[in-house]
Amino acid sequence: MATADSTTAFATPDDIKGVLGKRDPAQILAIMSLRPTIADIEQASVWLGGDPDVFGAGETVQGVASEIIAILSENEEEEPPGAG
Repeated sequence: MATADSTTAFATPDDIKGVLGKRDPAQILAIMSLRPTIADIEQASVWLGGDPDVFGAGETVQGVASEIIAILSENEEEEPPGAG
């Protein structure tokens, strides 16, 4: 019997919390709707951690991992009035 690995196993909410830390329930639901693998979540985590060069010089995150990054970065792009 074959076992699933991180590139084929779909992530659970617990996987998301384990890799990305505590997140807003709405973000977790949005990520779950993408049906990510554990590898997708790990790729997003590495990129969000500030080490995009791990994918290779000039390479960008693509696919589901990039969608996860977009979900998690959504609220960070807007600075509150008077900030800065």
